[in-house]
Amino acid sequence: MFYVVGTPIGNLEDITFRALRILKEVDYIFAEDTRVTKKLLNHYEIEKTVYQYHEHNKFHQIENILNLLKDNKNIALVTDAGTPCISDPGFELVNEILKENIKVSGIPGPSSIITGGSISGLDMRRIAYEGFLPKKKGRQTLFNKLKEEERMIIILESPNRILKTLKDIKEYLGERYIVITRELTKIYEEVIRGNVSEIIEKLEKKPVKGEIVLFIRASEDNGIYLKKEVKGE
Repeated sequence: MFYVVGTPIGNLEDITFRALRILKEVDYIFAEDTRVTKKLLNHYEIEKTVYQYHEHNKFHQIENILNLLKDNKNIALVTDAGTPCISDPGFELVNEILKENIKVSGIPGPSSIITGGSISGLDMRRIAYEGFLPKKKGRQTLFNKLKEEERMIIILESPNRILKTLKDIKEYLGERYIVITRELTKIYEEVIRGNVSEIIEKLEKKPVKGEIVLFIRASEDNGIYLKKEVKGE
């Protein structure tokens, strides 16, 4: 059996009983960064062999993982924080496992996207998830496409590039209302809300650190409005 296991995005208490049981029972754990995962395992006194699975070794490791599964070993995949196979490598591995008719089981856990969206105050019913933006090539093309996007846009960003991204939003998408969530579930958790110009000014004076999820409200002319209740209807 192959398990895709969600782990905490910050606070180590945010892990399910089932996830802990699976991590204890599997033969091997494959992780994005073994040092990060071992901190979690040590916290819960779980002794397990942990191997790396990341962007730079994924194709080599896929073959190793398949061989272990064919040898009747149980394996768990985790990421540094949150649910694997969303913005981290993993979907290629799952596809290859499924081709071998080996069962894949998802063990639900935290997600910075869902957690941030739930406290954003924005409509999450229709979303366009872009993940990490291109650093250079294809960036302008993407923003030009996003001009026509009628759903709320969700972007993952680093503190080093957040100002550049906010300025691109203002240039290509206009004066949008946005919400920045950072360091969710951690000591310095923060939610910043406002029009993009206001937040650019704020971050130029006081830069932010940590993991960032950026929510961009849908354009005002997208046809989505709350209907007011009228007597007699």
